[in-house]
Amino acid sequence: MITIIKKPLVTEKNTYFAGDNVYVFEVDKRASKTDVKTAVQKMFEVKVDKVRTSNCRGRSKTNKFGKSPVPHWKKAYVKLAAGEKIAMFEGA
Repeated sequence: MITIIKKPLVTEKNTYFAGDNVYVFEVDKRASKTDVKTAVQKMFEVKVDKVRTSNCRGRSKTNKFGKSPVPHWKKAYVKLAAGEKIAMFEGA
């Protein structure tokens, strides 16, 4: 069994989205939109309205030993139904 939701992505842009009931998560590359929807509904006990996904291209990072590759990853924008909130993003 794969872990669908890896971690929440908390940035300034994503915090702005939270005002519109849109939360952003890093998800497994193999996860579909329905997998993400059911995982969020079970984990946070909220009603999901719709899910958008985006495949992000990995780039290379440079350190003192040279360049190292960063793997590709996938993120999901989860829009909740009206009146629903995820307490983790609200600071509670």
